[in-house]
Amino acid sequence: MSVQATTTRAMKMRAVPGARLARLPQVQRLDDAVRRDIEIVSSVLPFKVNNYVLEELIDWDRAPDDPLYRLTFPDRGMLPEPVYEEIAALVGRGAGREELRGAVDRARRQLNPHPGDQLQANVPQSQSGALNGLQHKYRETVLVFPGQGQTCHAYCGYCFRWAQFIGVAELKQAVSGPEQALGYLAQHPEVSDVLFTGGDPMIMSTDRLRAYLAPLLEPRFEHIRNIRFGTKALSYWPYRFTTDDDAEDLLRLMEQASARGRHVAVMAHFSHHRELETDACRQAVRRIRDTGAVIRAQAPLVRHVNDDASVWAQMWRTMTGLGVVPYYMFVERDTGASQYFELPLHRAVSVYRDAISQVSGLERTARGPVMSASPGKVVIDGIVQVAGQDVFCCRFLQARNPDWVGRPFFAKFDEHAVWFDDLKPAFDEPWFWQSDAPAGAGAPL
Repeated sequence: MSVQATTTRAMKMRAVPGARLARLPQVQRLDDAVRRDIEIVSSVLPFKVNNYVLEELIDWDRAPDDPLYRLTFPDRGMLPEPVYEEIAALVGRGAGREELRGAVDRARRQLNPHPGDQLQANVPQSQSGALNGLQHKYRETVLVFPGQGQTCHAYCGYCFRWAQFIGVAELKQAVSGPEQALGYLAQHPEVSDVLFTGGDPMIMSTDRLRAYLAPLLEPRFEHIRNIRFGTKALSYWPYRFTTDDDAEDLLRLMEQASARGRHVAVMAHFSHHRELETDACRQAVRRIRDTGAVIRAQAPLVRHVNDDASVWAQMWRTMTGLGVVPYYMFVERDTGASQYFELPLHRAVSVYRDAISQVSGLERTARGPVMSASPGKVVIDGIVQVAGQDVFCCRFLQARNPDWVGRPFFAKFDEHAVWFDDLKPAFDEPWFWQSDAPAGAGAPL
């Protein structure tokens, strides 16, 4: 299937970083307190929007209560109150750069910048040390963080990878080029899936992407069956696939990978159905599908944006109608601004159940609510009563040890629990995986 050319007028991206958000004309119409909160919070957590987000997604008549505004703009509740007060006091008295930087650095380290043992347990080791910029948590899948892709077209306030964007070298995951990733993959034939992630690999030029992707189409990488791109470009800059200078080249690269027998999956990130409703997004979806690639969509369930079953039901209906496969409903991870976005787990179960009951069988492909915790991806299948106790019924969709996948287990019901680490085993038994040795993913070269 050949990629059809587009005649849409070219758009040029104009990005606005957090330090300039309060000066936007649209924001100038909001309350002084809102603008001050933007200044304080964006000094700690990374924020960025672009002209597409500002002009096509946010409903400024509803701001700051518009869900797409809440998704992309700072709010005071994103920082713990003591942290907010400390930074606000320093900004208010005109503290020097070094003093402010020191307070900001301490604040960031309180916000769990790398959850789920990402650096401690996921980064593979070689004889010369850690292979920073690669993660190999699950046997079949390796994550690659291309150095040139460690930013995004715009940032989500709830991003669990926010530490990639704050300019702290020891917190950033990135490979400088494809050689390290290709060398590791060549020596690990058990790996079938490569996920290019970030940041957003679709921020990269097609030439840079080709340097990573083209070698994977060679016979020596026959074990690599599935190539994934984790991206929010369809939401935040769909012109990447339509009118950007190298959009045609990008689509032909994807088409080439599909023609070589690889399954190409665009792992899209849609947080609200409105992101799917613009002409630009819909055209981009059509063009990607014309290459033979499949688009799968995921996002966390978060307050202020999509904590409503009807929003998810509408999103899944719209996705399926466009040929996008609903994939995951995640639980907000325990990092960054999680206190602002998180929901109790029992509420997440309720939203998922109510949403899935509103749609047809073909629209019920999203799994959830799912937590990407240290041992693996845990789905809560429901709340049931066992031996007179209310419990969360859980199982691993993916795990460090493949033997754990699919095994059900029970956690005590806790109305205040918001994350996996808040849960305790039901019936006072230890978690079954605590006595199992982990699989050897990411063994030294």
